[in-house]
Amino acid sequence: MTLDRPKSYCEMVSCLDKTNIHRIYHDTAYGFPIEDDNELFERFVLEINQAGLSWTTILSKQANFHNAFDKFDVKTVANYEEFDRQRLLNDAGIIRNRLKVDATIHNANVILQLQNEYGSFKNWLDQNHPKSKEDWMKLFKKTFKFTGGEIVNEFLLSTGYLRGAHVPSCSIYNKILQTNPKWND
Repeated sequence: MTLDRPKSYCEMVSCLDKTNIHRIYHDTAYGFPIEDDNELFERFVLEINQAGLSWTTILSKQANFHNAFDKFDVKTVANYEEFDRQRLLNDAGIIRNRLKVDATIHNANVILQLQNEYGSFKNWLDQNHPKSKEDWMKLFKKTFKFTGGEIVNEFLLSTGYLRGAHVPSCSIYNKILQTNPKWND
């Protein structure tokens, strides 16, 4: 006898208690549009740090990340120096991976450049929307560090730039349609 694996994140969380971190994330954040650059940066950093790990680990450490990275203030992170890098690499509350920490600092600097050129990171994303998943991946790989296919895909799904975060039978699906005009493109 084999157990069927869930076909979607929606199916996976549907049987979870409403206080479960996955259920909370699914019902309140996953696929919803984000307007604030610092929040977009946070989601991007969390997706980068998830690489090779479980999303449960990242969700469990999200508050620690928020504190360690100065509430994901892009300008503050972009100005991190070696002391900050070492502080992060010694922080057991986050993922202590030099490549991921370095990518986060580098990507904050890239986002500052995008803010200067486009007015905001969100404007840059909006001006590149819509794109196919493959074209988004090429753009992110050219623009940022530590951006493999799964990282880019999940970042774009989780922020509403790609459809598919929720299945039509999910109770959150219609909320996403109402709050996310990008899904109508």
